[in-house]
Amino acid sequence: MTDYRPLVQAGFFSGSIEQLKTLNTSDVEVAQVVKLKQAGITDDTSVALVSAAHANQHPFNSADSVISLQGARYADADILDFARANKLDSISGDAVMLRLIGLSDSTVQSILQRHLQGQPTMGTAEIGRLKNTGLTEKQILERINDGMTDAQADKEAAAREAARNHAHTDFVRVRGRKSR
Repeated sequence: MTDYRPLVQAGFFSGSIEQLKTLNTSDVEVAQVVKLKQAGITDDTSVALVSAAHANQHPFNSADSVISLQGARYADADILDFARANKLDSISGDAVMLRLIGLSDSTVQSILQRHLQGQPTMGTAEIGRLKNTGLTEKQILERINDGMTDAQADKEAAAREAARNHAHTDFVRVRGRKSR
């Protein structure tokens, strides 16, 4: 029998607790939900996350992923989309990194949408590296949409870094007056 008292102590509304009871929430899931509540996740979102996990035939154990996504300014609706697609844990690290790289919301959405649809996309490390070599977000998205692999991105980034590091290093002969 699951102990729901931690939810009461965490400040859950009785209606939300009743919804979790109908989902046959386990003690482990209750602990995860309490963690969400302490991080400021709403009761409704917490219940929806447990429901999505159960719909995907597994217990909810992704509180840390949810909290990371929330910290990276993802909306509850986006987090729930990841959960419904059963990609919450697999996508959270990349999603947070894409925000840290400093990409615009629309670019982040495009990349994550490809990930959710199972389409290939390069890793966040390569995306960040290409951005650091001066490629625009549009140019990066074009490469992703064209199917650039991580290996190809690594090669292009290395070439761009080498060109940048050797720019303006040509030998220049100084001409001027000779000293007497």
